[in-house]
Amino acid sequence: MYARFFGLTHEPFSIAPDPRYLFMSKRHREALAHLLYGVGGGGGFVLLSGEIGAGKTTVCRCFLEQIPENTNVAYIFNPKLTVIELLKAVCDEFGVKPEPPTHGEPTATTYVDALNAFLLQAHGAGRNNVLIIDEAQNLSADVLEQLRLLTNLETSERKLLQIILIGQPELRALVARPDLEQLAQRVIARFHLDALTEAETDQYIRHRLAVAGTHANLFDRAAARRIYRLTRGVPRRINLLCDRAMLGAYATGQSRISVGIVDKAAREVFGGADASRAARPFTQRTVALATGGMLLGGAGIVALAAVVLGGDRAASTRGVAASAVAASAASGAASGARSASTAAAGASAASAAASRPAAAASGVERPAPRPAANPTPRRGPASAADTPRRAPPRNSPAPAPRRASAPAPTSAGSAPALPASAAPSSTSALPR
Repeated sequence: MYARFFGLTHEPFSIAPDPRYLFMSKRHREALAHLLYGVGGGGGFVLLSGEIGAGKTTVCRCFLEQIPENTNVAYIFNPKLTVIELLKAVCDEFGVKPEPPTHGEPTATTYVDALNAFLLQAHGAGRNNVLIIDEAQNLSADVLEQLRLLTNLETSERKLLQIILIGQPELRALVARPDLEQLAQRVIARFHLDALTEAETDQYIRHRLAVAGTHANLFDRAAARRIYRLTRGVPRRINLLCDRAMLGAYATGQSRISVGIVDKAAREVFGGADASRAARPFTQRTVALATGGMLLGGAGIVALAAVVLGGDRAASTRGVAASAVAASAASGAASGARSASTAAAGASAASAAASRPAAAASGVERPAPRPAANPTPRRGPASAADTPRRAPPRNSPAPAPRRASAPAPTSAGSAPALPASAAPSSTSALPR
């Protein structure tokens, strides 16, 4: 649909296994080498595992093209079979026709005897025999045990049947089961096919575009990075996302695919979960930086309040600062490790800033002011701090609570309030 719009001969990101678009990364070449080694390695089992869409089928197709001509191949696509059904399918793939039993239906022994005769005949003719089972993670334990018994037929030099098991990562856990230990000991080669790296993903996209007829990079750099993040380097997911992104660009008349087009295509193909997952690292960094900035700003405000209040209020301010910063640090730690480290730095800065005015108020004595030669008597209190506090009579009711801005009442165990003439003024106590 969009091929002519982009100057292509055909659409480059079809999920069909087209051999023209064969792309063999380093890991794919290693997987192919393991399969080829298994054919000439004297028989036994070869395991090839990988995620869905990682390219296992592509590797297997390459293997079938490069397999020696003197090799008989049986390919089983649907392994959800019973023991007898699997043996019958293997005989059909190799072209073996067992003799029908005189009574009843064919048994497992009927098919096994026919296979053994066929394998001996092929070995005498100088031919190898390979059995490939795809989606092998769906095999049952009894079927796997029967496959192991098929490899018992051997000569003094090699086994007469080579079995290749291809499947998803669950295949490795299946073979590692304790009841299948005998089968695991006959595995001569195993390989796990990982997804493409970010650089290989970019090469993969360029390769398919080049095969389709253009060497222009239709995806900008940011879009290619987002494609790798959304697809995790799985070739099939890359094909799905790129095909939908090119269709979206064609629909909007844009000749180059941007990040916005890729994100919209991801929501249409994969749903909203993958698109939000791609943006999650940026969100975490933003939250961490914002939390650290708020903590440092709060620490600065607390330190400034401690400097202005001074003296006894600095101690209470320091307690409030510790509580506030500790609470902020606890909430910041919930948003990630980076937020927690930033909160710890903010708490240290706040504690150090709050302790300096307190130390100055408690550890350094202020010089006493010199009495003036002709002191001028004051008729009234200069400030609220000079107002004398009188203890209430014993029989009088308790004073009404004051607002938070007014000074706190003198406790019962504190010293009695000084008269106005004896109480030092907060402004006159400072040296001029």
